[in-house]
Amino acid sequence: MPLLALALGACASGPSPAQQAADEIANVYPADAKAEIIAVLRTYLNDPTGIRDAELTAPALKPVGSRNRYVACVRFSAKTNSGGYAAPREHLVIFYSGKLERFIEANREQCRDAAYERFPEAERITR
Repeated sequence: MPLLALALGACASGPSPAQQAADEIANVYPADAKAEIIAVLRTYLNDPTGIRDAELTAPALKPVGSRNRYVACVRFSAKTNSGGYAAPREHLVIFYSGKLERFIEANREQCRDAAYERFPEAERITR
């Protein structure tokens, strides 16, 4: 019985050294964040040309699930299929090992306190 208590106590003490090492590898700052977001926008949007009001936050370590990851928020208005413009939408960009891993539409909380800066590179996308 004392061995079981010791084993359970070890589990509750926090991440193992192997988990900590994996997190250090996973949490490399995304040096090419803007270029990777531009590449995703080219494939994510039906018509990536003519994006308006593009804004981006600097990548920062934030909780994603049970781990911390570098994330950024991006907001923009894209063309609709009819040629008009949709209302600005926010997206969450999650990075893993310094590379873009996920690009998803953000919920209300994920980018709530975002400190956006202009992102003119997105407004200049060509096909």
